[in-house]
Amino acid sequence: MTTETTSPVAKAGPRAMAWRRRRHSVLRFWRQYRTRRAGLLGLAALTLFALLALTAPLTVGSDVTGVTDAPGRPLESPSGAFPLGTDRFGRDLLGLLVWGSRVSLLVGLLAAVLSVAIGALVGITAGHFRGVYATVLMRITDWFLVMPTLVLAVALATVMSRSLSTIVLAIGVTTWPTTARLVRAQTLAVESRPYIERARALGGGHGHIMLRHVLPNVMPLVLAQTTLMISSSILSEATLAFLGMGDPNVVSWGGLLQDAREAGAVSSGDWWYLVPPGIAIAVVALSFTLCGRAVESVLNPRLGVAR
Repeated sequence: MTTETTSPVAKAGPRAMAWRRRRHSVLRFWRQYRTRRAGLLGLAALTLFALLALTAPLTVGSDVTGVTDAPGRPLESPSGAFPLGTDRFGRDLLGLLVWGSRVSLLVGLLAAVLSVAIGALVGITAGHFRGVYATVLMRITDWFLVMPTLVLAVALATVMSRSLSTIVLAIGVTTWPTTARLVRAQTLAVESRPYIERARALGGGHGHIMLRHVLPNVMPLVLAQTTLMISSSILSEATLAFLGMGDPNVVSWGGLLQDAREAGAVSSGDWWYLVPPGIAIAVVALSFTLCGRAVESVLNPRLGVAR
């Protein structure tokens, strides 16, 4: 009489094995990511800003944006009561800076996700179907590439209502062509592999091939591109807000710079009105760029990105 032994791997179902592989992939990614010192520095800075944004209702409260009950005098210089001074309405600039991080980070994230989603959809479909369809899509992509992104975003923000959704839409629909080009090139490389031909021969349709074979292979590129796009989206949001295209009812870092310009902070030397929002924008944009480069170097070591 023989006793059959079954290994734990064999006993586990396909779904459990898939989740185990995903966990191992995440752990392997983290082990490689944490060797990138610049990436860790950027991640630490982003974690700090994210905590400030999430805890803003508890630390500073929504009443910090109120104009009628401002706690200080207009344009007070930094002091013990107001570490970053006050704005032209007498509001605490430190509280406004913390509260504005919520809008700037949210708009940057949503705009980047929208941009990368459009670019990935265009790139995958153009690389898969080819022919006239791909030619038309690529000519549209080329047109968006040669057009100034900021001019298109300003035009969209001008003709639409002034709101956060308008800013997200204006940034997202004008910054996707670079992602589309990169994803299409990766899609063409993936679809030239033998297992794609086998999937077609076994009856795999267009949706099956794009979703089950092409998309998982281009996801590392999409992830890296998303982290890089967030920094440029935050800069674009600050630029549009500085130009007066943002929602006047919300506080953002770009909106603070626009308020400082209207208050004449540059000519009057009120540096505390200008410097903190500018530094916050620069630090967050740099942190996302460092994280994006680190993710890129981990997912594609052949790039040779410096640590």
